[in-house]
Amino acid sequence: MSYCINPTCPNPENVAYSQRCDTCGSRLILRDRYRVQKPLGQGGFGATFLAYDEVLPGEPSCVIKQLRPSGTAPHFLQMARELFEREAKTLGRIGNHPQVPRLLDYFEEQEQFYLVQEYISGSTLQQEVKLNGTFSEAGVKQFLSEILPLLQYIHEQKVIHRDIKPANLIRRSQDARMVLIDFGAVKNQVNQALTGQSGQTALTAYAIGTPGFASPEQMAMRPVYASDIYALGVTCVYLLTGKTPKDLDYNPTTGEVIWEHLVLASDHLISVLRKMLEVSVRNRYQSAKDVLKALEIEPYLESLAQGLLVKSDKEQISNRTEDSAVLCSNPAATATGVGMAQVAAAIRARRAKIVEGTRLDVGRSPALPNSNSNGNSSQIQQSKIGRRLDTQSFLKAYLKGRRDFALHNLNLLNLQGADLSDTNFHSSQLQNTNLQGANLHNSDFGRASLTHANLKDTNLTKAYFNHADLEGADLRGADLSYAYLSNANLRGANLCGANLTGAKITDEQLALAKTNWMTVRPNGKRGLLS
Repeated sequence: MSYCINPTCPNPENVAYSQRCDTCGSRLILRDRYRVQKPLGQGGFGATFLAYDEVLPGEPSCVIKQLRPSGTAPHFLQMARELFEREAKTLGRIGNHPQVPRLLDYFEEQEQFYLVQEYISGSTLQQEVKLNGTFSEAGVKQFLSEILPLLQYIHEQKVIHRDIKPANLIRRSQDARMVLIDFGAVKNQVNQALTGQSGQTALTAYAIGTPGFASPEQMAMRPVYASDIYALGVTCVYLLTGKTPKDLDYNPTTGEVIWEHLVLASDHLISVLRKMLEVSVRNRYQSAKDVLKALEIEPYLESLAQGLLVKSDKEQISNRTEDSAVLCSNPAATATGVGMAQVAAAIRARRAKIVEGTRLDVGRSPALPNSNSNGNSSQIQQSKIGRRLDTQSFLKAYLKGRRDFALHNLNLLNLQGADLSDTNFHSSQLQNTNLQGANLHNSDFGRASLTHANLKDTNLTKAYFNHADLEGADLRGADLSYAYLSNANLRGANLCGANLTGAKITDEQLALAKTNWMTVRPNGKRGLLS
């Protein structure tokens, strides 16, 4: 079907491959390449549609957002346009993160503004809860371990999302990872002082965000980074209770949400959520890193993946009984984040046996740390890494559609020239791995170890290397344009002839690596560091 996006068209549905709308005569092909299939939704400032790109091979799907303000007042139209342009600029800047939709196009046609972005296939958290029921405490912690590092990244780019809620968080079908969508309400800086009336724009006349999820200071038009922490806390309450903010009571004196009596969770998690939901900004967590530290969990811990949502009553009882046996075997282990990781790994291994054959990383259940143990770090790290895959097993899994190889031992593999774009290698071991000439576009290497890896002439455009270890890696001639290399260890890495155009990297990092006159710096110019 071809869908007409003329806002005034009374009958927008048309037969497939039509060139013009049968009802209003509008062109159905945008920018001579995008054909709209169906509407996805509409908000206060724009309508979104599912489309496909007829120019690219395979006609891949994409999302088109059309500026379509619900109000007609001049100042409202101005605000809508400001927000629309801001969303495009923000996605263009931060869309290299694997958990943010990529900006594909932005244009004006027949006095209409359009934004084209990557289509994320999957279910929103709101849909998951409605279909499967509320999350367990472990499920909420798993969710936070995935979304908090993303929130930290967004805030490091000086962006406040301002509309975090279950409907804007999608679990991607491809790899089951959380993706944050709808950057239409973003704010690109935090005002440290009140601006005078002359410095205001149309945006300052309205509070942006979703009532109930938006913090008090955000509704008062003074959002800060901690405002996103508040919205994330409300989202967690929804995941645990299934109740939206309008279904919850509020303390009329303090303005605090009354939710604790509805939640069945540990005192520790409740205390963390309580601080995330503090009405006073100064008493709230100030950063995503602070929340992660308080939770004592490691980001991207690949645990409890099979049991995030509440299943049938019979299955819940069975799982809780068997999981309790694992927990009770060493209650002291749950007192620390490391202990919690080991417990989660043991539960994961047990569940993997039940769902035999559904995952490749099923291995022996790692031993729980003894309560009297000194906590040997190498043993702990080894237990966090999934079983080792050889080259043949890895490539076979990839060809079958698998894209998530987080926490795997992939040392010494020969993957030369392989097409491995959009793959998740988060926290994996890739030491001395041969990836020469491979296509690793938009892949996630966050916290991965790539020491002495062969990445010569590799396509690493928009790859994510936050906290990755690239010491001694061979990156000669590699394309690292728009890659995210913040906090990556580049000591001794060979970047001679590498393309770093638009990459997120500091001069201090580059000073530790080997470069030459052929190295393209982030500003697009060739040459050595001055």
